[in-house]
Amino acid sequence: MKILATYNIKGGVGKTASAVNLAWMAARDGIPTLVWDLDPQAAATFYFRVKPKVRGGGKGLLRGKHDLDELIKGTDFENLDLLPADFSYRHLDLLLDEKKNPTRQLRKLLTPLGAEYGCIILDCPPSISLVSEAVFQAADALLVPIIPTTLSLRTLQQLITFRAERGFDKLHILPFFSMVDRRKKLHQEIVTDLLQQYPHMLTTEIPYASDVERMGVHRAPLGSYAAGCRAAQAYAALWLEVRARIEGRVAWE
Repeated sequence: MKILATYNIKGGVGKTASAVNLAWMAARDGIPTLVWDLDPQAAATFYFRVKPKVRGGGKGLLRGKHDLDELIKGTDFENLDLLPADFSYRHLDLLLDEKKNPTRQLRKLLTPLGAEYGCIILDCPPSISLVSEAVFQAADALLVPIIPTTLSLRTLQQLITFRAERGFDKLHILPFFSMVDRRKKLHQEIVTDLLQQYPHMLTTEIPYASDVERMGVHRAPLGSYAAGCRAAQAYAALWLEVRARIEGRVAWE
């Protein structure tokens, strides 16, 4: 089982769209896949047409009142399940802080699911917090969507520095470009420069496209209703890059 997290300190960069579309691609390839929507805004839960409610909330989940597999919901897609968001997740930092070894709690919850799922994708809220550290401890890799702007580059460097300072040496960081507009000279320059600085980053660019925005209308992954569009094809290419690393055909970093 591989645990991946779509994560960025900055919001509005395409984390949820990436989580949903990559999970759909994994499931389509026959890999039993689970998405855990950790964001109290519940966007991934919305896309999968599931009610954003977890029995017992975040408190019950961390206290072990229910096994995690009791809270998992099926989706409309084969091999693809969802652990929904809950508005109580807004207090998850406080709930984790009450636990012994708080940063290990998510990994502890997810480990028993290894027999059922080949891939787990965590859709994370934007921040650096105790929840973030628990995600860093649980995940094998962070998939980090970056808009080609100066502020996005700054948050990537903050993330890399934070990983080093906190000793998350086994955690792989895989940035990739999201919401790219090749008509903009700045986007072109930043894409070229960062690929030179980080040769191990994912090279597929997710374009800025209205098709991605329309996921909220269709409430479904792109590939399920617009497989031929440019953005869906980009996510398919991105998944091939991610899968190559999961299977060890390409080094993580």
